[in-house]
Amino acid sequence: MNAPRRPPRVWLRRTVATLLIALAGFVGFLASTATHPAAAATPPPTTSAALIGTGPGITVAPIDGVDSPTVASPSADAADSGDIVISAPTGTSNAVLLIVLVTLISLVPGLLMLCTTFPRFLVVLGLSRQALGLNTTPPNQVLAGLAAFLTFFVMAPVFSEVNRVAIQPAIDGEVTQSEAIERGWAPLRDFMLERTRDSDISMLYDVTDSERPATAADVSPRFLIPAFILSELRAAFLIGFLIWVPFLLIDLIVSSVLAGLGMLMMPPVVVSLPVKLALFVLVDGWALLTSSLLRSAI
Repeated sequence: MNAPRRPPRVWLRRTVATLLIALAGFVGFLASTATHPAAAATPPPTTSAALIGTGPGITVAPIDGVDSPTVASPSADAADSGDIVISAPTGTSNAVLLIVLVTLISLVPGLLMLCTTFPRFLVVLGLSRQALGLNTTPPNQVLAGLAAFLTFFVMAPVFSEVNRVAIQPAIDGEVTQSEAIERGWAPLRDFMLERTRDSDISMLYDVTDSERPATAADVSPRFLIPAFILSELRAAFLIGFLIWVPFLLIDLIVSSVLAGLGMLMMPPVVVSLPVKLALFVLVDGWALLTSSLLRSAI
């Protein structure tokens, strides 16, 4: 007689259980091997003296009962034998150049916005666009780019002086980084002092109840930079007001003419905008505006 066949479900359960047991044993073996990879290969040293001279360029010396590894000085034999040697750079010019470049890159946006004529140019160009009745033309990117290049044009002598007295000596290693910062601040300070009102500086000193400096050269950047920004914004708004007045007169004249003709339903901007654009083009407005800004800043 044939032996009774096992039910398929019982056979399947036993097979799965057997596979799970085998997999668990294999995983346990791998875990024990990863935890102690060299337990059976090489026995650990019993004393710290056994480790002395065991690695390429590595020396272990006992300090107060604790082994402290130190990196030995590289030699020609170690380099020829393929050992890894870590050595410091022989010169400092590359490090100084890297520090100067990183410092300049991080400070350029702040210097461009705070210590130059960029705010004046950007505000005046924005107000001129609003006076013309053009909300998005020219776009903000064009106005910012024009203001930036006008700023570089005005600040070129100052930047050249900073490069001559501070940046180049720092790159050549003639001065330290702190001395280079002090030298570079002097031309920029003189530029800002010429365009900053004394009343703005005095206001900041009065607010903080600080002692006033004996000379203008002793004014701290903490007070000079905010006072310079306030003076630049005042000048920008004054120039913007003078530019806005003729365009405002055109708007008033057009509105009066339309009201006298009984065309109350027609927006005045429909007529005044072409008139203002024609007038701006006829007088070469962009060149006139740019030259006025440059004369006010130089």
